Amino acid sequence: MNTVSLDLEHAHQPGTTVMGIDEAGRGPLAGPVFAAAVSVPLDVADSLLAGPWAAINDSKKLSEKKRDALAQIIKSTPSCTWAVASASALEIDQLNILRATHLAMRRAALALAEAIAGPNHEPQTTNHESRTTNHKPRTTPFAILVDGLAVPTLPFPSQNVVKGDAKSLFIAAASILAKTSRDAYCIEMEAKYPGYGFAVHKGYPTAAHFEALNRLGPCPEHRQSFGPVAEAIFFRGGR
Repeated sequence: MNTVSLDLEHAHQPGTTVMGIDEAGRGPLAGPVFAAAVSVPLDVADSLLAGPWAAINDSKKLSEKKRDALAQIIKSTPSCTWAVASASALEIDQLNILRATHLAMRRAALALAEAIAGPNHEPQTTNHESRTTNHKPRTTPFAILVDGLAVPTLPFPSQNVVKGDAKSLFIAAASILAKTSRDAYCIEMEAKYPGYGFAVHKGYPTAAHFEALNRLGPCPEHRQSFGPVAEAIFFRGGR
């Protein structure tokens, strides 16, 4: 049963631009961590939930085929503004996975805000993908609904929602974009670094991934600060 609703979104003051944010890729041994931000004007969001967005749910509860289809629906919705950003494996090693995840979320929030309201004065330090539609530029405030625990470095007032991807429509939509964007990146990693099986396990610590890691050693996309990767580097005598 789909429990996603717009209750959390509508709890904000009228005129507030509400965005939902979620991440994908905290647990893998390789590749970036991704974050997505999604916003729709609240005066049209209810019709989306009752119509083309009715099947949107926590990405983990959806099949790959369904996620891909819903991602295209979200991106092609005329009233939707969205952004996807990431933090690289190197940034994960430098910052730790939690801080890197928060960085990706901040980048996604800023990219979405820029798509709606115009450029901000904070430089973007990574590539991001975003799309603006018929959201109108505004001076009204932004507010964030973020999945999981509190994220203190977000650029706008935020409310954390435990299991928010199963409760908030905007967070659920963001979870789908973050997951499908990261999966697409893993397909690219497989082409660039064949033999690891990234297209199948998406960088997660599966038996097949451990076997490839031991056989081939880490590639540049592996997170060296993660225990299994550090062990592989150690036993191979460093890179």
